[in-house]
Amino acid sequence: MVTVTFVTTDGDSVEADAAAGDELLAVGQAAGMPLEGTCEGQMACSTCHVLVAREWFGKLPEASEEEEDMLDLAASVGPTSRLACQILLTEEMDGLTVTIPSESRDMQGL
Repeated sequence: MVTVTFVTTDGDSVEADAAAGDELLAVGQAAGMPLEGTCEGQMACSTCHVLVAREWFGKLPEASEEEEDMLDLAASVGPTSRLACQILLTEEMDGLTVTIPSESRDMQGL
């Protein structure tokens, strides 16, 4: 079991339980986070952009060049930005914390 904490745009913390191998995007969506994931993980959009807590960022596998290119199109990009669709959870990620950028909108949830 892996527990992930999502920090909402309001500053609230929402914990979600997941299994190793789960995609962070799916876990966030199941927890009600505004992570649209329009391209369904194909790295053709940046609607699942999250900010990884600094203490966790270096523990994640590095972003691919394609992911970096997509992040160039995202709003509110920071030094710890990642696409949630590209993070597959492992047991070592138990306790991972990510923040939802303030500009995140799930247009499918309207």
